[in-house]
Amino acid sequence: MDVLWDSDGDLSVREVHERLGEQRDLAYTTVMTVLDRLAKKKVVTRSRDGRAWQYSPVGSREEMTAASMRNTLESLDSGDRKAAMLHFIGGASKEEIADLQALLEAASPKSSG
Repeated sequence: MDVLWDSDGDLSVREVHERLGEQRDLAYTTVMTVLDRLAKKKVVTRSRDGRAWQYSPVGSREEMTAASMRNTLESLDSGDRKAAMLHFIGGASKEEIADLQALLEAASPKSSG
């Protein structure tokens, strides 16, 4: 996914494979299979360009991370959700806590009074 997020546009399997080859030794067919599965899961879109498929992410890195977090939290009952959030916050740095507080303030409805 990082290769797709970091690209300026759609990429073919070959282009993804070449970019991954700089970091890892993966078979072309492995990259093709993973991209196909990501398309079936609707994590990436694909369109035909001649004989090749062109792939692009459905959302940004941030959008997809937020959706994953939301899906995880929604899968838990109320008590488990609170416990998971406490564990998450318990492992956060001071800077992350400050960011969360600022975001919560910004997202909170303003009292009119």
